[in-house]
Amino acid sequence: MYKEIAKLILYRDLGEDSILLKLSGIFRDYELDLAEKENLTSRIYEQMKALLDLSTQYGFDKNLWHNYLTFILLTNENSFSMTSEKVGANDGTVNHFAKADFAVFKKLFDFDFGPIEKDLGIDCFSTVCNYHSIPKKERMYNRNVSEHVQEVSERIEKAADEEEIFTIVTDFYKAYGVGMFGLNRAFRIRHLEDGVEFLPINNTDSVLLKDLIGYEIQKKKLIDNTEAFVKGLPANNVLLCGDAGTGKSTSIKALLNEYYDQGLRMIEIYKHQFQDLSSIIAQVKNRNYRFIIYMDDLSFEDFEIEYKFLKAVIEGGMETRPDNVLIYATSNRRHLIKESWNDRNDMENENGMHRSDTMQEKLSLVARFGVTIYYGKPSQKEYFTIVKELRKRYPSITLTDEELCAEANKWELSHGGISGRTAQQFINYMAGMAPAAE
Repeated sequence: MYKEIAKLILYRDLGEDSILLKLSGIFRDYELDLAEKENLTSRIYEQMKALLDLSTQYGFDKNLWHNYLTFILLTNENSFSMTSEKVGANDGTVNHFAKADFAVFKKLFDFDFGPIEKDLGIDCFSTVCNYHSIPKKERMYNRNVSEHVQEVSERIEKAADEEEIFTIVTDFYKAYGVGMFGLNRAFRIRHLEDGVEFLPINNTDSVLLKDLIGYEIQKKKLIDNTEAFVKGLPANNVLLCGDAGTGKSTSIKALLNEYYDQGLRMIEIYKHQFQDLSSIIAQVKNRNYRFIIYMDDLSFEDFEIEYKFLKAVIEGGMETRPDNVLIYATSNRRHLIKESWNDRNDMENENGMHRSDTMQEKLSLVARFGVTIYYGKPSQKEYFTIVKELRKRYPSITLTDEELCAEANKWELSHGGISGRTAQQFINYMAGMAPAAE
């Protein structure tokens, strides 16, 4: 094994803690008789634990060894994989090196662990190659990564040679990309001294736009702008404003599920992270994806100045915003920044500034969103329609429409008033109570 891994060129940067590198060192010591069998067994078990931990995190199953090797191929960012992400499998000298690496992975896929297992009296390799994972809820692992890795793994298992593996892997790079942006849909960020770190969000909401009842005009505007964006056409930053609980955030989350397979990715950031906006954009501007920077419940008090970072990035800074980045925000405030009557009074303050100038500065942030979509509170009739449509998803709720609407009316009077969110909470309550009633 270690002799094969030493031949890797493009995929040789595996990281110091790589399970593959650690196993390579163990097999080297075994073949050269450089360690006691008991010590070798202990070291192998350590890497088996690491493999099981990784497999649990990503929900791998069946052949964990093959899943792990596939995971490396799909996440290793190198000159070949990054280029393939952008242009697919083109002719070039680098393909010679890539196919040589894939030949190594083919041998690793077919590696016979039998001799070392027999000699050391262990069966852990056979066990992980014929694994049956414990079923678990989707929120306990990264389903998106799991599905992609297992699908590609099964295809590579059937590949006859490195030529077929080359086609399988490069097709994946072109369709989905490489690394964490290829396998994950959404991200948060962590501030670092020299930039930012992207943290994948393991389980995003599976909501679709059709799940949001009503608001057809609003959804149409959002779809039109987003479809233009993913197609590489001119598109605008979007502000969704309006009453609480009307589906603004749900609409944006749904876009991710609708357009993920067309290269859409989402980065969620918070107000205190606006100073990192330039760093975020610098890291994603050359990737072959369309990124929506998502800001939920955006608003500012009059003493907060973070909005100035946002204004500069949206439009007004020296560096042009790249074509593959848009900003989508939601807010319960139409103007985002709290105003006072003093802002409207055109009087000069102690700093020599007109207060109306202050108001114009605050309003200019909203103006930099090219599309503003308003989500208003539903009428009582619309509220009842939402309730009845949501009820269809829960056959256990057996009330008549009249009974259901009467109960929904009681619910909203004591739970925040009429909104789509209130309707969903009411239906959740009714669905939860139905089995108990039986």
